[in-house]
Amino acid sequence: MTLLGDLKKGKRGVIAKAISIVENDPKEAKKLLKKIFKDSGNSIIIGITGPAGAGKSSLINKTTIAMKKLGTKPAVLAIDPTSHVTGGAILGDRVRMSDSTDSGTYIRSIASRGSTGAISHSLRNSIRILEYAGFNPIIIESVGAGQTEVEISNIADITVVVFNPNTGDSIQTIKAGLTEIGDIYLINKSDLSGANQLFDAVLDFIGDTERNPIVLKTSVKKNSGITVFAKTLKDMMVLKKKSKKEKELERLEAELKDIVLNNFREKVDVMLNSDKVFSKYLKQLQTKKMDPFEVGDKISKSLLK
Repeated sequence: MTLLGDLKKGKRGVIAKAISIVENDPKEAKKLLKKIFKDSGNSIIIGITGPAGAGKSSLINKTTIAMKKLGTKPAVLAIDPTSHVTGGAILGDRVRMSDSTDSGTYIRSIASRGSTGAISHSLRNSIRILEYAGFNPIIIESVGAGQTEVEISNIADITVVVFNPNTGDSIQTIKAGLTEIGDIYLINKSDLSGANQLFDAVLDFIGDTERNPIVLKTSVKKNSGITVFAKTLKDMMVLKKKSKKEKELERLEAELKDIVLNNFREKVDVMLNSDKVFSKYLKQLQTKKMDPFEVGDKISKSLLK
């Protein structure tokens, strides 16, 4: 299969084709993953998240160029909210990242498809394709939307949370759970007024955490702090490599549970749509002869026989 050989060489068109298979063709995706699975799980995954408007895309653009100079081979997967019209990803990120693409970084937008578990499903396998193609680190950019951030931190070895002084509710956001997931906190657009106060506020909030995350300032406009950020990431990649094995085992367990639950969900959907017991009890519920819990229990028992 030439696809695998070209994938190993990191050919762009082939990488794009392989990721499209993973996203859109479950049957072919299974065949492909069977062949590349053994060679996966070795790259460091960097998750970059934070409120919309924090300047993540431009920051990633500059940072990947700096990381390339440090001898790494980064690739970027940008998770976009699904475009409701086409079901594909909105490609705004690629436009903002054109410099890093020119320098040889592979960038791909993937749609989040609006559901939680689905992110990890296509994301995990897209990561495996990029690992097979020799990229390390793989940077995942997510739009700051609560649930996604937690999912990203489950997949990432290093989680970076980006803020900027313009998002007025940044301090609220910091309190709301983000303090638990970041390894690095970045105050981006640090050329704007309010950056120092925000930097101090972030330091205050995370000062109590045992993980001892790093807080940095960057400005894409002034091109300051980017090299320090890239070096910090590279140093952290070396550290995280040591605990990668253990984390990989946990992730594979979580993935297996996901797959089994999804398989059951699909099976149950099919059964419910063709099940006489289901329609019988649904009528009982709709006419209020029985309550939802009672009906749910009866149908579950009949399915598990």
